[in-house]
Amino acid sequence: MSDTVRGLWTNDVLPSLSGLVEIPALSPAFDKDWARSGQLDAAVDHVREWMSARRIPGATVDVVRLEGRSPVLLLDVPATPGAEDKGTVLLYGHLDKQPPVGGWSDGLGPWKPVIEDGKLYGRGSADDGYAGYAATAALEAVRAAGGAHARAVVLLETGEESGSPDLPAYLEHLTERLGRVTFVVCLDSGGNDYERLWLTTSLRGLAQVHLTVRVLDSAQHSGLASGVVPSSFRILRQLLDRVENAETGEIRLPECNVEIPANRIGEARATAEVAPGAVRKSFPLHGSTRPVADDELELLLNNSWRPTLSVIGAEGMPLPADAGNVLRDHTTLALSFRLPPTADSAAALAAIEKALTTDVPYGATVELTGTEAAGGWNAPEAAPWLAEALEQVSRDVFGNPWRSVGLGGSIPFMGLLGEKYPEAQFLVTGALGPDSNAHVPDEWLHLGQAQRVTEAVARILDAHARG
Repeated sequence: MSDTVRGLWTNDVLPSLSGLVEIPALSPAFDKDWARSGQLDAAVDHVREWMSARRIPGATVDVVRLEGRSPVLLLDVPATPGAEDKGTVLLYGHLDKQPPVGGWSDGLGPWKPVIEDGKLYGRGSADDGYAGYAATAALEAVRAAGGAHARAVVLLETGEESGSPDLPAYLEHLTERLGRVTFVVCLDSGGNDYERLWLTTSLRGLAQVHLTVRVLDSAQHSGLASGVVPSSFRILRQLLDRVENAETGEIRLPECNVEIPANRIGEARATAEVAPGAVRKSFPLHGSTRPVADDELELLLNNSWRPTLSVIGAEGMPLPADAGNVLRDHTTLALSFRLPPTADSAAALAAIEKALTTDVPYGATVELTGTEAAGGWNAPEAAPWLAEALEQVSRDVFGNPWRSVGLGGSIPFMGLLGEKYPEAQFLVTGALGPDSNAHVPDEWLHLGQAQRVTEAVARILDAHARG
């Protein structure tokens, strides 16, 4: 099967994936005029044409469009003989991309596919353009090896980088068509090295709010107003202290915290042992900056099972070069809370809103806008067939034991599917590593790891059909 996968990637996947990199298919959050610009449609059409040419017996390719929503691409492959009663395998990926951002290295660019040292550079190569190709190649490899797979649907959405706002509507629309989903494969993830199969076993949820403190009807001379009118920024500092311990980063609200399951602590400890220093070395800390903890296990748990607050934007403050001696009338901060996988995101958001709006210092006006909450996801325990298959592909494909990691980010699709298909098994994995540069300059896909992940998925599809 290894030779088949390698041949598919070299001769079929890589040329088309390189073409997909060239398409600036920004997610709707970053291209409000996406319907008219046509770049998301161009990405869908590009992959649809490739899928349509695959010659998988009985397969159909369809673009599903709901009014006012970005499209979804579906590849529907019938089960191999004898596996018709195994339900539906849903293989997920996305075609929308993050913004290009500046700072790409010489010779590289967001829409310029470059293959160098076993890597494919370009925006969307790793996150997550390769996923649809890998899923399709895995199905082809199973068949070429005489293996089996259940009915499989490859679903590629175009709004993941915007938080998948259209996905619930599509899932509802496709419920009857998808049928009984028994296995979900998501390739929009990765791990801490390129030497083994990494599973994502949990994803944090989120709560977001734009917090405005308003103290004046119009800005005033700071020499005349300061000491009389309270600073909007100082009031913001007091409000933030209610929800976050500024010294430790601990989120003070009980609704934002959970007890970490013992099995996830054990997984994190095993990950820290097999990839020591991976978390500490994952980020380009400037100068003498240190991580928030010295213990690698604590860093893993902080990132996967503990809530955090990031101030991701501000408004009402001029650039330093443009700042006059003015006591500003207001300050707005965009607050992004990452929540534990099993936290109730709606309850957490309500607690955050209450803490920020109750008994405001000096009676200042507080406005909350842009509120959003999304639940996290915690994987079910692996069924015996999946646990055995993971051990086998670890030996035969990677030569190293698989490990798991809880991701600090969110994949909204997983939470939705976890609720909709509570009996389904999940394989959340991928080819991204700690230095793949998703969302930032010089994004790249590790081609060797992508091929190994493809083969692993093929073998696990066969195990699902036979288990």
